[in-house]
Amino acid sequence: MAKALFLDRDGTINVDTAYLYEIEKCVFIDGVFDFCRRAQELGYLIIVITNQSGIARGYYTESDFRKLTDWMNGEFARHGVTVTDVFHCPELSGPDRKPEPGMFLKARDKYGIDMAASVSLGDKPRDVEAGERAGVGRNLLFNGDYSEISL
Repeated sequence: MAKALFLDRDGTINVDTAYLYEIEKCVFIDGVFDFCRRAQELGYLIIVITNQSGIARGYYTESDFRKLTDWMNGEFARHGVTVTDVFHCPELSGPDRKPEPGMFLKARDKYGIDMAASVSLGDKPRDVEAGERAGVGRNLLFNGDYSEISL
């Protein structure tokens, strides 16, 4: 079975600017590419798990989200990191919206992930709670400094 590093997006991969959908406003958090490359070298699949309520709120479209996601995945690839998949929840509630575990469980089922051997990282308590509820072995609250995290 595979193991995964589950990453929240806003506040963990990029600076959280509230409802980010424009490429020109995306600023990556220092160290994210090196951290993910290290995780990948240790055998982790890199999977993004992100609430995107800005879609339901009408701040941006699904197409806007996809455009930014494709660009971000390209930036990761440019830094030697393969993002296996991105799961997102555009709704304001439901089984996929964190702190519910739905997106984690979909990733588990799609990729045969050993949840107990996996790690989740997010900047909000709801990210940690969702990982815990999905059975992820290590659930970390990100403090903004990748140099302090060991895998």
